[in-house]
Amino acid sequence: MILINLLPHREEARLKRKEAFKVAVVGSMMLGALLVAVVYLVYQSSLTDQRERNETLKAEIKSLEVQIKEISNIEAEIAALKARQKAVEDLQSDRNAQTYLMNELVKQLPDGVYVTSMRQEGQTILIQGVAQSNQRVSEVLKNFSSGSPWFARPELLEIQAGTVNLSPRDQRRVANFGMRFQLLRASDVEKAAEAAAKK
Repeated sequence: MILINLLPHREEARLKRKEAFKVAVVGSMMLGALLVAVVYLVYQSSLTDQRERNETLKAEIKSLEVQIKEISNIEAEIAALKARQKAVEDLQSDRNAQTYLMNELVKQLPDGVYVTSMRQEGQTILIQGVAQSNQRVSEVLKNFSSGSPWFARPELLEIQAGTVNLSPRDQRRVANFGMRFQLLRASDVEKAAEAAAKK
């Protein structure tokens, strides 16, 4: 006996292939969706980690900014304390400055030179005086510039010829002068002495 298959086997094979294709497409779509979800979750996780790191860095930056402000405040306080300390040291060292000034004036003024007035503005001393001649005034300048450790930068402001009446009959020609120089602080004199001793 011969068996004949009258069923549409080609159609069934085609339907099976279509269903297999549909299953493969749905499986591929599901696999693709799964891959997309995994990639999305990985990126979200890395974004979250980066945001947390950024927040941590921002918090650290704020903390460091506060510390920087505190440091700048401390530096300002230190500078103010140093300025006060220097002022106290200057006052302490300048306590005897007038004595040194008078002592040095006596030593450095040659015979025939007289101081008529003296004024101090800070560390600058202005003197007015009378000398027997212009040579005596130049001697004063020389003595002030190189003969005294307490005086610096002497400068002749003016010199004028004048006369002095010693008696009704005796008149002498003199040179009236004005001079300016710096009175050094005791600390500066000590530093200069130490530098000279090292040479």
